[in-house]
Amino acid sequence: MSKKYIIGVDGGSQSSKVVIFDLEGNIVCDGKQDLRPMYLPEPGVAEHPDDDLWDSVVLASQRAMARFSGDPEDIIAVGLCTIRCCRALLKADGTLASPVMSWMDVRLARPYEHENPEVKYVTTTSGYINHRFTGKFIDTAANYWGQWPIDVDTWQWSEDPRVFEQYKIPREMLFDLQMPGTVSGYVTPEASALTGIPAGVPVVATANDKAVEALGAGLLSETSGLVSLGTYIGGMVEGQKNVTDSSLFFTNMASVPNQYLYESYGIRRGMWTVSWFKNILGDDILRKAEDLGISGEEYLDREAERVPAGSDGLMTVLDWLAPASELYKKGVMIGFDGRHTRAHMYRSILEAIAMTMKIHMDGLAGELGITLDQMIISGGGSNSKLFMQIFADVFGVPASRNVVNGAAGVGAAICAAVAVGVYPNFRTAVEKMVKTRDTFQPVAENVELYRRGTAVFRNITKYTDEILKETYKIFG
Repeated sequence: MSKKYIIGVDGGSQSSKVVIFDLEGNIVCDGKQDLRPMYLPEPGVAEHPDDDLWDSVVLASQRAMARFSGDPEDIIAVGLCTIRCCRALLKADGTLASPVMSWMDVRLARPYEHENPEVKYVTTTSGYINHRFTGKFIDTAANYWGQWPIDVDTWQWSEDPRVFEQYKIPREMLFDLQMPGTVSGYVTPEASALTGIPAGVPVVATANDKAVEALGAGLLSETSGLVSLGTYIGGMVEGQKNVTDSSLFFTNMASVPNQYLYESYGIRRGMWTVSWFKNILGDDILRKAEDLGISGEEYLDREAERVPAGSDGLMTVLDWLAPASELYKKGVMIGFDGRHTRAHMYRSILEAIAMTMKIHMDGLAGELGITLDQMIISGGGSNSKLFMQIFADVFGVPASRNVVNGAAGVGAAICAAVAVGVYPNFRTAVEKMVKTRDTFQPVAENVELYRRGTAVFRNITKYTDEILKETYKIFG
């Protein structure tokens, strides 16, 4: 019997990745295409230019298939995961009527406004990309959160006409919904010709990208927490019911049908800030890293490892992207003296990410009445041993990372494996396809230092916000 394979499509905020897995969750080969810079014509508007989301999936698919040495006929399913909280406006034929609005676009905080008569459908990125693969106007129910007339208890469109009136989207403009882990169509000959993925392969609905990542990270215990290191950094724990009266977290639909994720508040430009800092240091860092055969981040890691925990008092506030309700907020570094170097600044950014998420996850856990005894860290940032140790020390519990840190791709493959009957349920699929790489234990003296430091850190904006409100009046 020939070996079988599953494709996981992971369409993110900065790149599209297409990974071919075997049925045990091992990466066989992959392809990646960076997204083009966001189109930002005016404050508050953020769009993916032209048809960049689909074009990048096409190129990433071509690269993955070109590297695939197996028989394409042995590819049995495609799991599709895309960015959440975006809006795609489509014409009657399913092509874009305008560029896809990013989750950073302030228009998504408002009900839909029907200004373009060419618009026939209003959907998410997953609905749009699924249509490009299959030709179907079908989407996962688990990628609708926010300004959508969805009933989060039933995972179907609301039956209350007042809800549709509130969000200004008629039912006929919405795709049909189905659950994660079910087949939403099959790769069309047209999509096959573009991507290289064989025609007729089942395309499987997953969920929103953070929920798919949680599944692919193996988040199954209610006392385990996950920190997802992406452009947006979020924290999550597993849940069994739709909690609607929380104040320190929100409820998100999971990749497992009729289950939920409780998600803490996060960092809007999280790992983006790490990239930003590396880039402003210029080519010198990249040249030195290239000479050593390592990445720029790894070079900075090596420098920052020599900096003591706490960065000699340098602290960073990660407001590089202000929320729409508090546009005055800005990023802050505070506490400089003559000891500080670029390595201190870099480590301070990493510590700020961990401390910010510690504060948010403590709020979530406290409101739920649980105690977290383990943290799982996913995303490219988990490749850093320094960053993993900082997480263990800041949270004061073991911090684990998996063999495959691109957990969204694994989660998409898990959904696909369940849909086509490779595994009988999601738990079995996770046990078979998710593998822990290593675990970092907290260092007691660092735990105490970060406990004291976090108590100070949480209060910085009480003072800096008042200054920033005044500077915003001058500089915007």
